[in-house]
Amino acid sequence: MPEVRFTIRWPDGNEESCYSPSTAIQRHLNAGQTYPLSEFLERARAGLNEASDRVAAKFGFTCSSAMDQLARLEAAAQSQPSDGQVTCLSLS
Repeated sequence: MPEVRFTIRWPDGNEESCYSPSTAIQRHLNAGQTYPLSEFLERARAGLNEASDRVAAKFGFTCSSAMDQLARLEAAAQSQPSDGQVTCLSLS
């Protein structure tokens, strides 16, 4: 299953390299697109859950790496302004 690395810029200007175990994330995030924080989290949650489900369908178990990535994003979002914007810088 092809993995995808995506880089985001948080509202505070920090950039973070992220991981998805499948291309499913590409249906939810677009490189160069900026999202309100809450929308970004919804999209990341949907994409990483879909990616984990694809791993489960293929291998019989969910992807802990996808869930760990989601947990890191949700934790980092707590320190960001709720009205902030998150930019997806790249998907590869």
